[in-house]
Amino acid sequence: MIETPSDVNAIPADAEVTSTGLASKVLEAGNGAESPAAADTVTVHYSGWTTDGSLFDSSVQRGQPASFPLNRVIKGWTEGLQLMSIGEKRRFWIPAELAYGENAGGGRPSGMLVFDVELLAVKAAPKPPEVPVDVAAAPESAEVTASGLASRLIKAGSGTQRPTKSDMVTVHYSGWTTDGQLFDSSVERGEPASFGLFQVIAGWTEGVQLMVEGETRRFWIPGKLAYGEKPQGGAPAGTLVFDVELIKIGR
Repeated sequence: MIETPSDVNAIPADAEVTSTGLASKVLEAGNGAESPAAADTVTVHYSGWTTDGSLFDSSVQRGQPASFPLNRVIKGWTEGLQLMSIGEKRRFWIPAELAYGENAGGGRPSGMLVFDVELLAVKAAPKPPEVPVDVAAAPESAEVTASGLASRLIKAGSGTQRPTKSDMVTVHYSGWTTDGQLFDSSVERGEPASFGLFQVIAGWTEGVQLMVEGETRRFWIPGKLAYGEKPQGGAPAGTLVFDVELIKIGR
């Protein structure tokens, strides 16, 4: 039985409140100095209530801690757990705008939410990849295909087969705009990506077919083979630069 906090219905006077309106108080001090960063993966035990005292979720009740990247949860969790150290237990009062809103759908709880959280472990996120020194333009030594796709070998592979456009591939990759802005990276997420070469931008479909397993290659993909010069939906514009490691061909 998970006991409902006596102060679940309102933020108590002794709670710390941040500039965003997130309130919390320490229930039990931690035994470590390390606090997570937003991109880190945390392991926690937690229980969550609405302000009327209804328990809506609890890893404690399930008997199984939860692990997740801290930047993939509600804003109140992302902000709040960065205040904690390993071993600490803290109670949070998370306003609706940092949770699921006042009129949450899909069975999610609405309004201010109250969580008791125990931070068990932190796994640091991989460091962001360094910006390539030649990110602004393809060097003269780059190979250029008839379509305008430029590339150069970074690390030779150990495989002998190259994928076809109908194959599934597993890769690690990082992508930059030509001013050096990182816009996507499986390396930073710490998890390779798998997809069909027929499902991606034309520059990827063409370029990865040049590679063998174990190879790492840098590509300069012109806008016409990427998302165009004025893409919609927040996609990056113009020439894009990708470092791609081909890990595996096929599922």
